[in-house]
Amino acid sequence: MSYFRKAINAMTAYVPGEQPAPGTKVVKLNTNENPYPPSPAAMEVLRGFDGDLLRRYPHPYAEAFRAAAAEVLGVDSTWILPGNGSDDLLTMLLRSLAEPGRRVVYPMPTYVLYRTLAQIQDAEVVEVPFDDDYSLPVDALADAGGALTLVASPNSPSGTPAPNAQLAELAERLGGVLAIDEAYVDFADETALDLVRRFDNVIVLRTLSKSYSLAGLRLGFGVGNPALLDGLAKVKDSYNVSALACAVGAAAMRDQEHKDANIARVRASRARLAGDLTALGFTVWPSQANFLLVRPPAGGAQALYEGLKARGILVRYFKQPRLDDTLRITVGADDHNAALVGALREMMGD
Repeated sequence: MSYFRKAINAMTAYVPGEQPAPGTKVVKLNTNENPYPPSPAAMEVLRGFDGDLLRRYPHPYAEAFRAAAAEVLGVDSTWILPGNGSDDLLTMLLRSLAEPGRRVVYPMPTYVLYRTLAQIQDAEVVEVPFDDDYSLPVDALADAGGALTLVASPNSPSGTPAPNAQLAELAERLGGVLAIDEAYVDFADETALDLVRRFDNVIVLRTLSKSYSLAGLRLGFGVGNPALLDGLAKVKDSYNVSALACAVGAAAMRDQEHKDANIARVRASRARLAGDLTALGFTVWPSQANFLLVRPPAGGAQALYEGLKARGILVRYFKQPRLDDTLRITVGADDHNAALVGALREMMGD
């Protein structure tokens, strides 16, 4: 006997990247966290946080953070909807737009949470295959006729961006909503943010987990036309962003100098790591994120993943079609990257 809906019984739960126990000494390159500390301004807010604010409910729209994000991005605050991580915004999108008979469309391979959230709503899912170079399949995505079309740019796990011209063409051809998931955009060369002004069916999703080094805070936001955000707000949790996340996130958002300095360090390390892995014979996709998708020269991706784990180095292995011969490797601090390359060189018998 099951107490759950048929759709829940039929689905498989989303499996996050492995999180080692606190105090475990590992080189952690599997969940795309930033290797550098958060903004000192954000940490100062955390240290001096007024405990009385924990007694009261927070602002339902995290107004202090929304104002900071609006200031940085140059939009009115009504164009921003904060959430408990950008995954919260994805949940709002699926809650409000997806149901049986309404399609959810995205290219594949990509962030597998899209599939999980669509299955929760018992929506029809259309997964459009990427080519091996991960170029955006605009025609197939548009022809699928989604109530919601999701595009991660840069994409995970490939790190490849979708050109703005192609995203604009897609938005123009769609009858439904286009959600552009920019979780990794600060590591990339361009953003699709201007498209939210041009198209009322476009929302851009952002997170403070990656470039702001605040994955543990759980704070993200959507940028879009207020009429679109109003629909999402109908299905959001009543107080979905904590007072602590709001205050710390606002300080981090305003410290663009610190964020940009860390971005520059990660991008430089990304280039060095890509070069080192290429020299070992790996195929390396051209990434504009804080990770690399790579294919070992002689196969055996799973064996390399397991061998690295035995040496205390965690990378991501996806046992699924199109990815089971690859590894996704977070760009870490240079000493962690060097440990990874050294271990691979040893395991591959250089």
